[in-house]
Amino acid sequence: MPSPSPRPPLDPLTTGAVGLAVVAVSSSAPLIAYAAAPALAIAFWRNLLAVAVLSPFSLARRRAEFRRLTVGVGRREGLFCVLSGVALAAHFATWMPSAQLTSVATATALVATQPVWQGLIARAQGRRLPRVVWIGIAVAVGGAVIATGADVGISGRAVLGDLLAVTGGIFAAVYTAFGERARASISTTTYTTICYGICALILLVVCLLGGVRMTGFDGRTWLAILALVAGAQLLGHSMFNYALHRIPATTVSVLILLEVPGAALLAWVWLDQLPRPYALLGMALLLVGVAVVVLGGARAGRRRATPPPTPLPADAAPLGD
Repeated sequence: MPSPSPRPPLDPLTTGAVGLAVVAVSSSAPLIAYAAAPALAIAFWRNLLAVAVLSPFSLARRRAEFRRLTVGVGRREGLFCVLSGVALAAHFATWMPSAQLTSVATATALVATQPVWQGLIARAQGRRLPRVVWIGIAVAVGGAVIATGADVGISGRAVLGDLLAVTGGIFAAVYTAFGERARASISTTTYTTICYGICALILLVVCLLGGVRMTGFDGRTWLAILALVAGAQLLGHSMFNYALHRIPATTVSVLILLEVPGAALLAWVWLDQLPRPYALLGMALLLVGVAVVVLGGARAGRRRATPPPTPLPADAAPLGD
């Protein structure tokens, strides 16, 4: 069997795309904290405006795919898109308020525990987790406890923000699990259009029922919302998807963790938020644990995917790398 084609060498364009993506997603939490608007309203506009950008292209190019999701076996994939949108709404409804209740650095670090919850979901589905993943989970949880405990002495508001950030990470894992099922046979554009649309609809209902103010913001707040749409919602994730052509998915997953120090740096410059030493220690341990989960899980997956070597005949020479 021929060996898989090697990835093209890393070029300056890809390196720039990854750097741009990290900056774009790092700006998310600082922009949320900066905007003078309720977090739920920001989440609604962020998703609605993203749908407004995506839907003309997806409806023009993917009309047949949309129709397929309403009949026969396609309804199952359509259901996964809807469930993914529900989970995404829950993620935004918990994590985005956390960025306004606790520090940007802590909120970003705690929501970055998503791979930990992803591993536990996989375990609940009957998949066996290797020992290194459990070690990573323990380190990440310990770091989260230290980072959250550093806020206990500040205010109950900050602790509530920490808990919401962790909950946001859990819902992000659920969102990804449903998205993985939907993306098995659906294009990215169709999936994101449906998912963001369902998310925006749910957030609209929540805002209306809760009496959340959704308009009347000042100019700087609308600019922050537009920056969220163009940056974290569209540009950041699009650039990471582009980089996947040349960088392994596991590497991209670890690179996304750079959002945490990036967000902390931006919050320090923009909002004068400097994390406390204990919080920094907890966040460092949390990131190490999450990186161990991502890398250990990927290594175990490669071992499972690689078939055992076929014994060579006595006169056969092994293939070179």
